Amino acid sequence: MTIPSTMLAVVTTGNGGLDKLQLQTVPTPRPAPGEVLVQVLAAGVNNTEINTRLGWYSKTVDADTDGLAAEQQAEATHKADGGWSEPTPFPLIQGTDVCGRVVAAGEGVTRPLGERVLLRPCMRGDDGFGSMETRWMGTDFAGGFAQFVAVPAGEAFAVDCDWTDVQLASIPCAYGTAENMVGRANVGPGDHVLVPGASGGVGSAVVQLCKRRGATVTALCGPAKADRVAALGADRVLGTRFGAPGWAEAVAELTHTVDVVVDNVGGDAFPDLINTLERGGRYVTSGAIAGPIVALDLRTLYLRDLTLIGSTAWDERVLPDLVGYIERGELRPVIAGTFPLERIGEAQTEFLTKQHVGKFVLTVPIP
Repeated sequence: MTIPSTMLAVVTTGNGGLDKLQLQTVPTPRPAPGEVLVQVLAAGVNNTEINTRLGWYSKTVDADTDGLAAEQQAEATHKADGGWSEPTPFPLIQGTDVCGRVVAAGEGVTRPLGERVLLRPCMRGDDGFGSMETRWMGTDFAGGFAQFVAVPAGEAFAVDCDWTDVQLASIPCAYGTAENMVGRANVGPGDHVLVPGASGGVGSAVVQLCKRRGATVTALCGPAKADRVAALGADRVLGTRFGAPGWAEAVAELTHTVDVVVDNVGGDAFPDLINTLERGGRYVTSGAIAGPIVALDLRTLYLRDLTLIGSTAWDERVLPDLVGYIERGELRPVIAGTFPLERIGEAQTEFLTKQHVGKFVLTVPIP
């Protein structure tokens, strides 16, 4: 294809409300040596993009995502430390999930043009997977909320399946995050796994990936979503949230019966979730959408020989394994809805209502 000199992109101009998302015409990137240029066909919407726009990763923030979103919409406040580990390089094209096609290659790259690919958003530095240091597409450098993106050639993984572009774009961030957590916690046959927030993008992926490994899954979600979560393969679904009717009874019934808690929620429910673990149990987390500051009784941790696991830097196998699962029909996408790229603000607003199951995906116009 003829690659245009400019492209459409959603540029996040700083920390703040939805007004910081601006549809602009910007120069089309050119692949550097060792890189490929990918035409973006669809791009998933994730909590991390909202958190980065809000500056939620700042140590000055102790609210949940919803609380900070309301504050920033009313009066934007820049957070100098609002990025994951480095200051966010605003203005920034966000977008962590990409399904696209390779349309050009930089010097030294030999690969077929036209391949449909998924991009690995969690990239490594000069030491590769010998280091835990990461570079995240859409957080540390320009990502997929645009018509084109340039990435190292080794981070673009060809996928051969009959899924739509939208379905494939729902996979990288949510399923990669989930697979990394499940792997770090060594989930296997015979494990009883508790999944809070099981209706979200990561939670719905965790349910499927734990079942794929032979585990028994108990899922927690809002009551209106219970049937849809059960359809993903959960052995048991408890339709309740922290503080809601039935919560205390549900978690009391689970006391000391769970081998692994795979959590992306955090917040005030944390002590109850920890108390479900059997002696020697594992708790793994990659997020805290209900709030980052939690209460932990250290006596519970050491007297019950528990293991707490943080999970951000992906293991090398994660995305290649996911591609294999897709190609072998071992996963199913869960699409909550689609929006055109220019309506990203509506997509993020709908995301924050937490009424959906699965992922929202942006469709990107063909240049």
